[in-house]
Amino acid sequence: MQDPRTPLDPTDIALLDRLQRRGNATAQELGDTLNLSASQAGRRRQRLEDNGTIQGYRARLDPIRLGLHVQAFVQVQMARHGTEQSADFSRLLRTRQEITSAWTMTGEADYLLRVWCPDLPALNKLIHDVLLAHPTVARVHSQIVMDQPKDDSPLPVA
Repeated sequence: MQDPRTPLDPTDIALLDRLQRRGNATAQELGDTLNLSASQAGRRRQRLEDNGTIQGYRARLDPIRLGLHVQAFVQVQMARHGTEQSADFSRLLRTRQEITSAWTMTGEADYLLRVWCPDLPALNKLIHDVLLAHPTVARVHSQIVMDQPKDDSPLPVA
């Protein structure tokens, strides 16, 4: 099996680290940080975008300012397993804006969902009227986030 990793030199690693912390950095700012010209920094960034190491850029938004006061992790256990059931449930996940991340898991839960809702009634509605109402869902277990002592952080690139 071929190793899918991209070969990275120390400058690439520093560039990726900087972009994870400030994705809107200009080529000039990257060059200044990395002791490169703006064009060299821009070419390195472009190469890492072209080979798929950099998948995109996003703005981090404040959920409270958007009226999203409840974050929860929801474990979903399926009643039946199969290609059709998985595809059907995956379609449901893609249609719900409040589900911001979803993972398939080993262990008792088949899926782990990260959800953001404006309030507890909205979370209750999502769980009861959407998830538990789905024909292949057997059980749902939710955990409401009380605090997040560590924000989502950059990937370790070194």
